[in-house]
Amino acid sequence: MPRKKRMKKWSRLMLATTVLVSGNALTPLVSEAAVLVAPPGAQVWEGKMVDANGNVQQVHDERPLDKNNLQKPLTVQGIEKLDNGVKLNLGEMESYIRLLSSDISKVSIVKKGEKEFTSVGIAKTDWKAPEFTVTEDNKKIVLKSDSLTVDINKSPFGIKYLDKDGNVINEDGEQGVGYENGKPYVFKKTDKTEDFYGFGQKTTGLNHRGQKIGVWNRENLPEPISKYTFSSVPFFIGLKGDKAYGILFDNTYRSYYDMAAESDDYYYFWADGGKLTYYFINGPEMKEIVNRYTDLTGKMQMPPEWAMGFHQSAWGYHQKDIEQVAQTYRQKNIPIDGVMLDIEWMDDYKNFYFGDKFPDPDGMNKKLKDAGFHYTSIIDPAIRVPDPGQPEYIPYTEGTQKDLWVKNPDGTNYLGKVWPWGVPSKSVFPNFMKQETRDWWAKWHKPVFDKGADGIWNDMNEPANFSTVDFWSLPLDRIFETDNGEKVTHEEAHNVYAHTEAQATDEAFKTNKPNVRPFILTRASFTGTQRYATATWTGDNWSRWEMLRISIFQDANVGLTGMAMVGNDIGGFAKKPYEGVVATPELFARWVQVGAFYPFSRDHYNNDGKSPMETDAAHSLAWGRQEPWQFGKEVEDISRKYLSMRYELMPYLYNAFKDAHEKGNLIFQPLVYQFQQDQKTHDIQDQFMFGQSLMMAPIVYQGTTSRDLYLPAGADWVDYWTGQEYKGGQTIHKDADLGTLPIYVKQDSIIPRREVQQHSGEKKLTNLILDTYVKDSASYSFYEDDAKTEDYTRGEFNITDFNVDQKGNHIEFSQNKQTQNYASDIQSYTLKLHNATAPKKVEAANDKYAEAASLDELGKAANGYFFDSAEKVLYVKIPVNESHKVKIFN
Repeated sequence: MPRKKRMKKWSRLMLATTVLVSGNALTPLVSEAAVLVAPPGAQVWEGKMVDANGNVQQVHDERPLDKNNLQKPLTVQGIEKLDNGVKLNLGEMESYIRLLSSDISKVSIVKKGEKEFTSVGIAKTDWKAPEFTVTEDNKKIVLKSDSLTVDINKSPFGIKYLDKDGNVINEDGEQGVGYENGKPYVFKKTDKTEDFYGFGQKTTGLNHRGQKIGVWNRENLPEPISKYTFSSVPFFIGLKGDKAYGILFDNTYRSYYDMAAESDDYYYFWADGGKLTYYFINGPEMKEIVNRYTDLTGKMQMPPEWAMGFHQSAWGYHQKDIEQVAQTYRQKNIPIDGVMLDIEWMDDYKNFYFGDKFPDPDGMNKKLKDAGFHYTSIIDPAIRVPDPGQPEYIPYTEGTQKDLWVKNPDGTNYLGKVWPWGVPSKSVFPNFMKQETRDWWAKWHKPVFDKGADGIWNDMNEPANFSTVDFWSLPLDRIFETDNGEKVTHEEAHNVYAHTEAQATDEAFKTNKPNVRPFILTRASFTGTQRYATATWTGDNWSRWEMLRISIFQDANVGLTGMAMVGNDIGGFAKKPYEGVVATPELFARWVQVGAFYPFSRDHYNNDGKSPMETDAAHSLAWGRQEPWQFGKEVEDISRKYLSMRYELMPYLYNAFKDAHEKGNLIFQPLVYQFQQDQKTHDIQDQFMFGQSLMMAPIVYQGTTSRDLYLPAGADWVDYWTGQEYKGGQTIHKDADLGTLPIYVKQDSIIPRREVQQHSGEKKLTNLILDTYVKDSASYSFYEDDAKTEDYTRGEFNITDFNVDQKGNHIEFSQNKQTQNYASDIQSYTLKLHNATAPKKVEAANDKYAEAASLDELGKAANGYFFDSAEKVLYVKIPVNESHKVKIFN
């Protein structure tokens, strides 16, 4: 359901609809509201999408698996050895079971003579076959690599996966695998110890055990709990005991997952159509699984540093609002890098052209760039068909001439509708399955980039279509033609539409901004979209405490499915003032504390599409503006505190992004990701790790100023605010007033920091702070590059390994400059040791470091140290070219 029109309808209906009065609350009559909504279109009321008759609209009918009509058990009737596996004769069917690596297996079951299927979500197909053996007897066939055994039972056909020690990791259920009336399905055995994670931005919790999941990109209405969401990924991680595996069901049709909801003894998944293809990934660590999964589906690109900063947005900003908001952030010293232009920037909702609400885009761009801002422009996939009498819209003319649109079954162009509302105009939808379309789309971004846009925001790309008849998307039988002339229905293409659009947008950067790192924000996504789109967010959430709580496990599960740069609209986008659903000062304060540590951090809110400076809509509707200073000085100060902390931690965050780019590592991590051996972490969904060393335990309930929190076993912990130390494996109670987010540091950690900037690149990084918590030894591999170009891909970067070790009567600091191919501005390090004692001496070989009288004095020295006795913190300043170990004697 389109967010902009939904809110516009609400504003009108609040004035025109008959209501029931209950106390001070207004209770709209859905039937009365629906009467006011005539085709074209529908609207959301009371969180439901309703048609003109008040009937609730849902996703098109689901196709359940008929377990009384499953395929008869398959039997292996012959075997052919392949260079990376086996091909099995199953009678009318045949199966390919391949070892892509020593720990990844691909399973395909197709009709005899059919080719195996590989979706557009798969990035790597040229795997080098691992060393493995094949053995066979009367009952089974066994493929064995150095870390995975694939045990294939001949009759009935079934697969069992074992680790290198012979432990069963996963095996097919008694119901088997096959096709039911054209629907591919797989049953797997499970037990009560097994938990399940992943699937993208699902709203039903971190651990999906006992849940029924659906994979179909769609507006989630946007109530807190919804089976279908904007983004869906058919990948999950199973955790049995403390050992994990992953399964990617490589199918682009709508798919379904019963994760032990029906029985504790099995789970199963199936799809509306397509071929039976899945990948099995052995862990046993969750981190290893995500790394292998992103080897298969693609690693995220390294974002520019500015995109890692904070962003401000609203549906309704005009040029004057953008300029005023940017200026106010600078005046109030609240760090920020980006502002975002929602649909109001366009000329009458036509992509690629500025309209009269942004009368001087060149002037705006200059003001923003002079103030250190980057801006991102929204682009919707639908192209407007001009109404009679309107001027020519060249993108529509060109796309029509080139035959680039999605088709009706009869070959004519499909006409749907996305913007504007209430007029007869229609929209066509680009067929991004064709390279020609993607090239054309990329070319059309040039005028947007020429006006100064640094990022692109892909919205409405589920794809959305304002039609309740078609369940708010394109009809299932609409046609996409591929480069090889194959015709694919929307039913098969729906889940990958946003993925292919992101591919085209990525090409726009490569074509128009070569050597500049892309920033692409997408609403919908599929397997592998992370290799094209830089970031995603969870769509139009509500200003409700439930949505703050949900955001934590949503972002964790999105990260587990490959897209590390994920966030939620801080403070909530959508409002229902007649129910009190608005961003209160308390809610915003608690949300910005969490949101400062979302990998993608943005405050985005609804103002009914109107300029906040030109209308009193925000006040008359009791919505209120949502920039941090709108909530009073206390909340403004809280916002500044935590956003400043994000910018202080930028070296740490930047390195976390580098790990995501290289290894697929999560930035926003559920506790189970790092501590899967501790079973108490498996269901914790209101705490998270920010990178490898910082744990956040936010306050997420209204009126609460304390909470219980769990410190995972396997590490010791330090209270970030007080310095108090704790053993892991225990639950503690923490008081936290409105200005406090409970934060804990994993002992034996080095956290690189810097001075606060108001935006990235404002100040050169000349002194790197190494915030160190050491009990035994701590290490950190610090990466640095220019943070904006693709030069790092050609080797222009530095890697320096830092080590801090407790050695008897002294602490020893050392550095190893592994790679030095980038001209760094860093001149010194400040080693900041917590819970320290006053040193007797500090020296590097024969060079004795002098004690400074204050931190300011230390900052002016080439080297030296200062001990803060009140905080028990020792600061040691070390020249960047110090070649000797620095020893701190107790």
